[in-house]
Amino acid sequence: MDFDLSEELLELQKAVRKLSQDKVKPRAREIDTSHEYPQDIFDAFKQADLLGLCIPTEFGGSGAGILGLTIAIEEVAKYSNTAALMLLLTRLPTGPVMIAGSLEQKEKYLRGIAEGTSRAAFGLSEPQAGSDVMGMVTKAVPDPDQDGGWILNGTKCWMSGVAQANWYTIFAKTADITSRKHDSITAFIVERDFEGVSVGRIDKKMGVKGVDTGELILDNVRVPKENVIGEVGGFRLAMLGLNSMRPIVAARGIGLAEGAIMYATEYSQQRTAFNMPISDNQGIRWEIAKLGVEIEAARLLTYRAADWADKGRFTKEWVPFLSMAKYYATELAVKASSLALQMLGAAGYMEEHMTELYYRDAKQLTIVEGTSQIQLGLIAKGILDRDLWWD
Repeated sequence: MDFDLSEELLELQKAVRKLSQDKVKPRAREIDTSHEYPQDIFDAFKQADLLGLCIPTEFGGSGAGILGLTIAIEEVAKYSNTAALMLLLTRLPTGPVMIAGSLEQKEKYLRGIAEGTSRAAFGLSEPQAGSDVMGMVTKAVPDPDQDGGWILNGTKCWMSGVAQANWYTIFAKTADITSRKHDSITAFIVERDFEGVSVGRIDKKMGVKGVDTGELILDNVRVPKENVIGEVGGFRLAMLGLNSMRPIVAARGIGLAEGAIMYATEYSQQRTAFNMPISDNQGIRWEIAKLGVEIEAARLLTYRAADWADKGRFTKEWVPFLSMAKYYATELAVKASSLALQMLGAAGYMEEHMTELYYRDAKQLTIVEGTSQIQLGLIAKGILDRDLWWD
């Protein structure tokens, strides 16, 4: 059992760490304040060949896999979860295409993501169907005017990157909308310029500002048969895609926790009270120590999950391990950001310090791509089904 990263991954980590310190860190507060999409950060990622980390080399990527993307996102998230989300969006919508897409789909859609000439977003949730995915009512019916084509109608919501995307991975009911059978849902690639596609409301978010989140409206959108991902009735593809994403979301949590506690630790060494640095206070030191332990525990869970996902271990029997990483790391982000803010006291609540930004950004991570409660349910199911067992 080898816990050391390969030379290639260590070089990647080093390079992204420097880029994050030079390009992301100075811009984090401005991105949060302006709410504007940080095109300069996207361009920096493109120049550093970070947009294709998880995409195979034959389609223009670097083939670093989920583990490579996890390591990169961890470094970026130390300073900006908005910038980390930009990297995450190179994998979330492309995951189903990589898992079940045709060769033609991979060549057409993955290469643009890797090269930075196109962007994508992922459409699963709906106003009445968040955690209850089977409650979706976006409907796809056969197109009478094109063999094998489909017509989509519905509204997707809470889509990160919706306004910036050139294409979308969309899930819709291809059976009766009241059906709760898994074979009633199918995945489609919907291009932004297809007639009937429009961006609806843009959400006003508590945190992770700069990458727009909002609605995608589908009004009699005609989708050709070659844009069906995998098989009709392939809802399992949504779950496989989300399962494989767990360590990537977890990396955002680890990076945020690291960034928050580093910021607060440096402050505690400079701020004096009662004629000594507050870092000399045992209560402060113990909290820093406990967070250090939890960050390393989260990292071990997450790197293991990422390595397994790269090996195709994201089917049912591996779900509890993947969910553990997402649950633990994202809840840790909330805990670490809260403690970091508390360590700064009143100053930590003010916008002159990054702690309040970390605090706002952290909560999103426990909600997106499966809430903490959903993860606990999946972990419990794994134990009850003996997928996770100790004898």
